[in-house]
Amino acid sequence: MRLEKVTALVTGASSGIGEAVSSHFRREGARLLLTGRREQLDTAQPDDLYVPGDLNDEGFVARLAEQAAESFGSVDVVVLNHGLQASSPLSEMAYEDAKNVLHSNLLSSFLVMKHFAPLMPEAGGSFVLIGSRLGMVGMPGEVLYSAAKGGLIMLAKGAAIEWAPRNIRVNVVAPGLTATPVIDASFQRRSDPEAYRRQRESQIPLQRLATPEEVANAVLFLASSESSYITGAVLPVDGGYTAF
Repeated sequence: MRLEKVTALVTGASSGIGEAVSSHFRREGARLLLTGRREQLDTAQPDDLYVPGDLNDEGFVARLAEQAAESFGSVDVVVLNHGLQASSPLSEMAYEDAKNVLHSNLLSSFLVMKHFAPLMPEAGGSFVLIGSRLGMVGMPGEVLYSAAKGGLIMLAKGAAIEWAPRNIRVNVVAPGLTATPVIDASFQRRSDPEAYRRQRESQIPLQRLATPEEVANAVLFLASSESSYITGAVLPVDGGYTAF
């Protein structure tokens, strides 16, 4: 029960990593405030509070924070798992798509941090941002996504310094390719999904994709008191991809 008496917000909670994080936190005793774009969340439990909405809308984020204050009083942990990936060569990407990638991955995270940091108790709290291996390395066709996730890393580092006097820790978990429904669906769109999967796995030193549960394990560590002296860190969960 590492999160007993802890209130946690998890964004992007509807599937994949967000669902795994919610499950881990629930098992460890946390009270959960969940949000996502879906009107209903099938995996939510009776004690969870699920509030659907768009985190790109500052009005919604402000209302979400107000509801958190009314329902829980304070929020100890915030996990920012939402985001959007739009793959395209840089010279061919539409400006609107580029704005959507930056807003959905970076500026929306800024909005949540801005409105939820004041809800953290005097004893402090923990933000865990879900980044990506592509926030640390470049890849053709993923330039704007890499820029957004790289910006997320620097957002975390700057906030970690700024909020250290309040004992608010800010860290990043940077997953590699993870076996989420979104990734599985992208593989299935290939002419030979199994061959493509093997080709992608061959690029990873551990020769396989991560599971959402493995990423959630890292998030749980950074959310709990076990990491009480860690802030401003980036923890890759990528099978060694960024160790090259």
